[in-house]
Amino acid sequence: MEGEQDRALPIANVGRIMKQILPPSAKISKESKQVMQECVTEFISFVTSEASDKCHKENRKTVNGDDICWALSSLGFDNFAEAIGRYLHKYRQAEREKLKINHNDSAKEKYEEGATRTTKRQKQTQIN
Repeated sequence: MEGEQDRALPIANVGRIMKQILPPSAKISKESKQVMQECVTEFISFVTSEASDKCHKENRKTVNGDDICWALSSLGFDNFAEAIGRYLHKYRQAEREKLKINHNDSAKEKYEEGATRTTKRQKQTQIN
């Protein structure tokens, strides 16, 4: 049981997720949280194992989001696979946008630094 606890989702997180769907006045027993924690841990392990097997067969070491979507679908969790696929697509779009913004900011900073140096050189030239 000790090894299982090391790989389990923290029970406080499980409780918070459970509370999100329940009415504010609802109470959740410790036993309910523990059962849900065990189920969630088993589900994650099940899906991850399937994705890992696929990667192993393809001589890859890294499991990625597409592998998780594939595993969910191959295990019969098509609704989850579709939802996670949409989330993954939006996540990747947001990451590309962040990179674009960071790249544009970096280019702008370099341009401004260059313009500042040019202005300083022009002033130095005028002084001399």
